[in-house]
Amino acid sequence: MRRSVLPLAAALLAGCSMTPAYERPTAVVPSSWPVGDAYLRQSEASLPALTFEQVFTAPGLRTLVGQALVNNRDLRIAAANIRAARAQYRIQRADLLPQVDASGRYSYRGTGDGASTIAVPGAGAGGTGTGTGTGTGGTGGTGGTIVTSGRSPSSFSLDLGATAFELDLFGRIRSLTEAEQNRYFATEAGARATRLTLVGDIAEAWATYGADRSLMTVAEATAASARRSVTLTRARLQGGIAPRTDLRQAEQILATAESDLAEQRTRLAQDINALQLLVGAPVDPALLPGSIDVALPTIANLPAGIDSGILLRRPDVVQAEYELLAANADIGAARAALFPRLSLTGLVGFASDALRTLFTGGAFSYSAAPSLSYPIFRAGAGRAGVEFSRARRDALLATYERTIQSAFREVADALARQGTIAEQTRAEQANLVAAQDTFRLTEARYRGGIDTFLTSLDAQRSYYGAQQRLVATQLVAATNRVTLYRTLGGDSLLEAGPNGPVPVTDTAPAP
Repeated sequence: MRRSVLPLAAALLAGCSMTPAYERPTAVVPSSWPVGDAYLRQSEASLPALTFEQVFTAPGLRTLVGQALVNNRDLRIAAANIRAARAQYRIQRADLLPQVDASGRYSYRGTGDGASTIAVPGAGAGGTGTGTGTGTGGTGGTGGTIVTSGRSPSSFSLDLGATAFELDLFGRIRSLTEAEQNRYFATEAGARATRLTLVGDIAEAWATYGADRSLMTVAEATAASARRSVTLTRARLQGGIAPRTDLRQAEQILATAESDLAEQRTRLAQDINALQLLVGAPVDPALLPGSIDVALPTIANLPAGIDSGILLRRPDVVQAEYELLAANADIGAARAALFPRLSLTGLVGFASDALRTLFTGGAFSYSAAPSLSYPIFRAGAGRAGVEFSRARRDALLATYERTIQSAFREVADALARQGTIAEQTRAEQANLVAAQDTFRLTEARYRGGIDTFLTSLDAQRSYYGAQQRLVATQLVAATNRVTLYRTLGGDSLLEAGPNGPVPVTDTAPAP
């Protein structure tokens, strides 16, 4: 009998868990990226986990990213949230162990005449008396009396005690600890997502500045060309060769170019303001690109991958799974709350009426007081708590699946854009060459009196528009490369380091 009871007692003391077994949900997306005319061939595919230093090769951009990782206020908020979540986890984990307090006490008791009083017990055949002067416990007892004593009126005590330590028989505290741990991990993953987004935003703002510098150069060149046209048509008008409409049309082109030039100055100032907000410090103009032609080649063109399981390493997906794990642990805590709770209060220490005898053998004392509580009637609150935890888990499960679906769409959209942007860029470049040649020829024919000014004007407008479209297409190519880097989300340089729980791998952390 004794042999069978001991293992059972050991199992109870070790505790059991009411947390449901966790199985990672099946990904609700295709196992491979889309294929078709808009996408790269899968034979070209490979998907390394590149760092931002490998993707962004421009020293100026790398410097800005490094400054932002130190100065950005959103990252400081995220770091503070990580510290708070870690502290909350440690607070909850402390409940797994007894909390021991130490206390010391000294007391003195005396009467008005300076004599101390103590209670002397009475004696009886069937019991003892109390110091109040009445006998209790049986017949024939003599009552206790209060007498003046010459003993010391002082008393000393020193105790160590654990108050109401819960023996976690059904895993309630362990489930709560597991939930807080997963919320801490989710907070760290969220901070990593913030860092990844920040790096992508800086790269996009940096490329946008380069594109706006190119557009400003185009506007300046167009305005200079328009001024020459205005001068020429005014001379031809004064010479009686050209009508006044030619002059007014040339002035329209000049006004449009000057308006665009003013707008580009505004955009460049706004680009710098946006970068300074992201970096969290003033931006050195020497770190900025002179044109989109300079910026585009410094952003690596990432190939596509054939396995959509790579999405599980994205920090937002990792965060969603940790939140799902926390909700799953909350179910275990809610279920364990339906069962009895066994608590233990213990005290060990020394008590004496003299400090010199405080640590003698006769002064030692101890006590242990186990208590058991069981929820008998709570009007269904306990079961409602379990149902609430399950409903929250189901909602977070749907959130996790939606996060993966959104991630798949973001990557698929970026791959679709990457599969066609090179062809579009080549077409825009060919269009620009043709428009430039057309403008050169028509302007020469107009100066020679062969073509009308309207023909030259249309050619100039086409050339201006072709330059703007090429810059816009190059900016799309640059930002799409940044988007692909950001949506794949595998940059190991953006780990939290000492603050982070686990490194990023090709899959999400195992539960």
